[in-house]
Amino acid sequence: MTTEVIAWLLATGFALIELLAIGAALHAVMTTRTSQGAIAWSIALITFPFLTLPLYVVFGRNKFDGYIDARRTGDRALERIAPRLRLDEIRPICAPISAEEGHLEALQRLGEVPFLCGNDVQLLIDGAATFDSIFAGIERAESYVLVQFFIIRDDATGRALQQRLVDKLHQGVRVFLLYDAIGSHGLGTQYLEDLRQAGAEVRAFMSSAARVRRFQVNFRNHRKIVVVDGKQAWIGGHNVGDEYLGKHPTLSPWRDTHVQIAGPATLAAQLAFSEDWFWAAQQVLPDLRWQPHASAANQRVLVLPMGPADPLDSCELHFVQAIAAARSRVWIVSPYFVPDASVISALQLAVLRGVDVRVLLPDRPDHLLVYLAGFSYLRETVAAGVKLYRYAPGFLHQKVMLVDDGLAMVGTANLDNRSFRLNFEISAVVADRAFAGAVERMLERDFAQATPVGVEDYEQRAFPFRAAVRIARLLAPVL
Repeated sequence: MTTEVIAWLLATGFALIELLAIGAALHAVMTTRTSQGAIAWSIALITFPFLTLPLYVVFGRNKFDGYIDARRTGDRALERIAPRLRLDEIRPICAPISAEEGHLEALQRLGEVPFLCGNDVQLLIDGAATFDSIFAGIERAESYVLVQFFIIRDDATGRALQQRLVDKLHQGVRVFLLYDAIGSHGLGTQYLEDLRQAGAEVRAFMSSAARVRRFQVNFRNHRKIVVVDGKQAWIGGHNVGDEYLGKHPTLSPWRDTHVQIAGPATLAAQLAFSEDWFWAAQQVLPDLRWQPHASAANQRVLVLPMGPADPLDSCELHFVQAIAAARSRVWIVSPYFVPDASVISALQLAVLRGVDVRVLLPDRPDHLLVYLAGFSYLRETVAAGVKLYRYAPGFLHQKVMLVDDGLAMVGTANLDNRSFRLNFEISAVVADRAFAGAVERMLERDFAQATPVGVEDYEQRAFPFRAAVRIARLLAPVL
């Protein structure tokens, strides 16, 4: 092959890649939800097509149309297990919303499920309390167990879960396990096969069901849900792995929070699982009895599923609404701090209203780019009066929000674009003073072990660090 032919082939290849990159840039401009994301993708695609084009194929989609189509098809099939679609059946247990609680009305409209009364919510602080509670609940199961996690590891904690599920299967209890294909990529086939051999129904949640999307790794199912017999549900930040029990070699002690819910609100957790199962398995769960018992605690709970299949950016709106509703304080705990303009504006406005706005973040990073990007927001938040803290003892993974004296949220959503627009998340929103008081006491202990963050923590750092922070900020739409 002559030099001229080689040069022609290379030039043609370069031109083709550039044309594809331009086409992808136009696609990003037309479809990306935020202007920041559209600009970031289009500039990167045109400037660095060889590097960015493969990344766009993997990360570029912004709407999970496949799930939407499946849900539209499946809603009719889900009717017999989704009382959400028969509100007359759940109206007697709907919690009343007063005129002064309009912010709660907005939240329940986001989830299309009302606040339900008659619940007892227990705060589970860190891994030992969480897994003790979940394992005890599984051991009490008489009919069925629904288990869904983003990450399941084949380690001591994962095998402890597996053994309890196998034991219940041998007792005739039905088990349905749903895991995220990317989050649990290291989970061995033997672990899953052992469960299947014992009789469990096991499915992976994948966003790449269609051949055209087989490289897609966005739209992870980040939810953590356990439901036992429709009577109790567990939601929160813990995945299944030894690190969540404080056994990570560099990030321990691991700080996380979960909740146990007993009562009618388990309905919404079961419904969220059912819809995810329908997408993953293309089949409806068998008819599961739902017979929760109302608790004397009578706490009002909204289990709020959020994700990219929703018509609105429900996760971002849930943060914005909660911050906007605050009159005396809003305390937010998240392992990642990559907020967009609307959340920053909500935080700034809360400060201007005289609200005590605090954000607690980890001092030790587990994802360097996300950690660096967080420094770029100090001028917009700390300088405006938002109080940022870094938790010192170990890695902080909990996702908690406390608003005033009567509203607390514990769930799976982080304060970043991936949770806002790309992941399927779920949150337990509890409108109850007693529970909010428990969350307040927990967070006061956490803040006591944290260090305040100032703008100087960014501005007085060396130029290479500040440059890395600015570069990481450019990647915020996909972090």
